Order: sequence, then structure tokens, then C-alpha cells
Amino acid sequence: MSGSHHHHRHDHAPRARTAAPTLSLLRLSAGQRLAGVGVVLVVLWAAILSVIGWA
Repeated sequence: MSGSHHHHRHDHAPRARTAAPTLSLLRLSAGQRLAGVGVVLVVLWAAILSVIGWA
């Protein structure tokens, strides 16, 4: 047996990265979803009332 030892390298494709955590509605609790819907509704009503001249 010879003293040389050869390492066999496999060129693998780069590993896939996990996606950066983003805002997901599915991860929010029911209370957080309700609060978000409330904020959206208030903003929409404020926009509607400002357009029709009530605010």
C-alpha cells in the first residue's frame, strides 16, 4: 500500500438558504389579526371621509 491518500471531492450544488422571516398573517394570533383589521378599517374610513370632505 502506498502512503498517499487521495480525497475524492464531490462538487455539490450550493445548499439552499432558508428564506428571511417575513410578516406572515398565519403566524399572528387571532387577537393580532383582529387588531390589524381594525387598524386597516380605521385608515380606510379616514381616507374615505377625507375624500368626501367630512374630516
